[in-house]
Amino acid sequence: MNFFDVMSIFVITFAVVYGSYHIYLWIERRWAAKYIKADEFREGMRSAQVIDVREKDDFNAKHILGARNIPFSQFKQNLGQIRKDQPIYLCDDFMLVAGKAAGRLKRAGYKEIYILKGGLERWQGKVKTVKKGN
Repeated sequence: MNFFDVMSIFVITFAVVYGSYHIYLWIERRWAAKYIKADEFREGMRSAQVIDVREKDDFNAKHILGARNIPFSQFKQNLGQIRKDQPIYLCDDFMLVAGKAAGRLKRAGYKEIYILKGGLERWQGKVKTVKKGN
């Protein structure tokens, strides 16, 4: 085998593994949670636990009013703070981390899990922002 054959095999293998991983994540998100639009999210959030899974600095800069922050990096350790008897509304920037959090919640026995479709970027409701230096 020459160098180009080896590199071709490597690139193809990498593409297959990378693609498979993203397919797995997509399936996990679809299995674990229902995606809801911003208007549905806003209507149901008063009777749900609204959890922002972004890291603390991102949350502090801007978040949905009434949401609480449980960063995904600390999610496993803080599952006990989340009630199983209420719906869970998850949000982040682009739905990727929320999908992982939803999978973790589903595997832990949580039932009603929803993700804000489009993430915080599509949210038109009230937000709390903190300017740097405050």
